[in-house]
Amino acid sequence: MTTLGTGFLRARHWLRDHPLAFDGALAVAVLVAMIAGSFTDPNAPNGPSFGTRTPEAGSVVLMVLAAAVLALRRRNPMAVLAATGGLSIVEFVLVDPPAPVVMGAVIALYTVAASTDRPTTWRVGLLTMAVLTASAMVFGESPWYSQQNLGVFAWTGMAGAAGDAVRSRRAFVDAIRERAERAERTREEEARRRVAEERLRIARDLHDIVAHHIALVNVQAGVAAHVMDKRPDQAKEALAHVREASRSALGELRATVGLLRQSGDPEAPTEPAPGLAVLDELVETVRRAGLPVEVACVDRRPPLPAAVDLAAYRVIQEALTNVRKHAGPGAKAEVSVVRVGATAEVTVLDNGTGSPEGAGADGGGHGLLGMRERVTALGGILTAGPRYGGGFRVHAILPVKARTGEPGTPGVAGRTGEGA
Repeated sequence: MTTLGTGFLRARHWLRDHPLAFDGALAVAVLVAMIAGSFTDPNAPNGPSFGTRTPEAGSVVLMVLAAAVLALRRRNPMAVLAATGGLSIVEFVLVDPPAPVVMGAVIALYTVAASTDRPTTWRVGLLTMAVLTASAMVFGESPWYSQQNLGVFAWTGMAGAAGDAVRSRRAFVDAIRERAERAERTREEEARRRVAEERLRIARDLHDIVAHHIALVNVQAGVAAHVMDKRPDQAKEALAHVREASRSALGELRATVGLLRQSGDPEAPTEPAPGLAVLDELVETVRRAGLPVEVACVDRRPPLPAAVDLAAYRVIQEALTNVRKHAGPGAKAEVSVVRVGATAEVTVLDNGTGSPEGAGADGGGHGLLGMRERVTALGGILTAGPRYGGGFRVHAILPVKARTGEPGTPGVAGRTGEGA
């Protein structure tokens, strides 16, 4: 069944890429159907019978021409409909009972309805139905209400309706696909734009603050070193300026970073950056907020580098925050930090069923994006996604030795979470 399905898909894709071959095959099939139908006598004494008559040479020529024209139905549907309709009328005029040349016009009318708009389908469909049905009624010897004449009316009407339905479905599917692609593209572009704008703003502010004050500190320190032995009073004054400039720089940096914090957040602490050494405090805080958390394993020996320790702590903190926000009632979380060779693997699991806002998703924010950028900056890998059977999983692989010179590497001695 798998081989059969694969072969069917390949044939379908090939026919889609070669429409002329499909139309040629369709023309051959229609020709075979018309010739088979031409052996049927609808006016036999005991009802319609097969094989009691043979098609005339002119009818065969008309059927071949109608089928050949159908091979070009995609290139010029209106011209193909006019040609097949004209051949059908000629058959109605010359032969009674006529051969089913009108089958070509039915296929052509379906193509017109499927490739144009609805008003055109209505106008062309009604005109085709009226002309072909009237020709069958006027030029045939059978009564106007005969089964053959009503069949022409019914088949042309169904062809127009089927073509319009196919066109409407294609337009609906294309609109849904285009809307989904546009929404996905817009969401990704908006996220990237906001992150880029925030980076540029922070970089600009920090550059203005640091460049100005560090240049002032450099100048005053040079003056102090130059006059330290001969004019100590002036050296003290220069050092006072250095102290004032550094205090001002720290204040402005604190104000700039404070703009990134949400309103109501506590003041930035002056203690060292957090790390796995204070993981128990983080877990206890989350538990007090109502989320059961189990620490499966935390390998703290030897201590991780400062940047890696901070990244691991931030990944766990953001993951537990997402669990508390999005995992839904009754959720539980599990945290583990394992050293594997030259890497440290951080894993946060939950069994949540999800809330209306979406389980584990960013929910329009940049939590997962921020975690991924933090881990990538250290040369690590972060994966996040739903778990089989429910819940969400965040898994970060961090190198034990962070790449030097990367953004976010704290320039302090010692390990994060340890005393200064």
